[in-house]
Amino acid sequence: MFIHTFRPVVFISLALATIAALAIVRARQGQSSRDVLTRPVPQADHRIAYGSNEFQFGDLRLPKGAGPHPVAIVIHGGCWMAEYGLSYMGHLSAALTEAGVATWSIEYRRVGNKGGGWPGTFEDTARAADHLRTIAKTHPLDLNQVIAVGHSAGGHLALWLAARKLLPKDSPVYSPDPLPLRGVVSLAGVTDLRRAGTACDANVPQLMGGAANDKGAIYDQASPIKLLPLGVPSAIVQGDSDTIIPTEMAKDYAEAAKKKGDDAKLIVIEKAGHFEIVDPKSLVWEAVRNEALALLKVKVPAKGK
Repeated sequence: MFIHTFRPVVFISLALATIAALAIVRARQGQSSRDVLTRPVPQADHRIAYGSNEFQFGDLRLPKGAGPHPVAIVIHGGCWMAEYGLSYMGHLSAALTEAGVATWSIEYRRVGNKGGGWPGTFEDTARAADHLRTIAKTHPLDLNQVIAVGHSAGGHLALWLAARKLLPKDSPVYSPDPLPLRGVVSLAGVTDLRRAGTACDANVPQLMGGAANDKGAIYDQASPIKLLPLGVPSAIVQGDSDTIIPTEMAKDYAEAAKKKGDDAKLIVIEKAGHFEIVDPKSLVWEAVRNEALALLKVKVPAKGK
């Protein structure tokens, strides 16, 4: 009798423990989805203007030590719209800096700001990246080790930065000497401006000043999938539970990039949504962080750090 009554108790206890553990995991995942948008942001070391407009600035964070430090240009999302700014990416930036990477988190003119959209948004992104050459004169940065890390609409701009060298000379956003990148991490990025099915669909024509049917030439200059091959390694990171940017967009871009000869790595993270992948408190953060560190050949911190 004792044996028969003990086993069910053990089974029930284990089952309850498992349910409790799963509840904790789910709670953490839920808290880390949009919580990253509202948590207090770690302060940057320096806020630096790269132009005269109020939105032409960036936040610089520097690791401990003399350097020179590898650099990640961090670009926030928000469907390129004025109501969304760089603050929430301060968490990701601070975590990368703690791992040994200087971060330059940039703001830029967006749709709704004077001068935002095409070409102003792209001009600002490019100008902010190139401004690292000026910043490096007074701060210990290794400009031979620079990547771009962008989220959502910022993932689009990060990939676009790597493609600037491919733009025609008559483009309003052409630069004869863009800052070279060692790679790109696109976190749930918009990789194809012509593709429907994202939460940013209605914002694309606002960004580009018209529909693709009428503005085909500039869409080709702005859409990463049309600019392939980029010629630098890329990590295309996507949560398979993302309801803002479809997983298929990431998969199709990575496949197209590989066919064009790019070193494009697709990382689809199970049960991750749109914001877990930029939240250092999420359960998936270490995997995301390690992709950025790998592109810069920075040693991965011990697990849990």
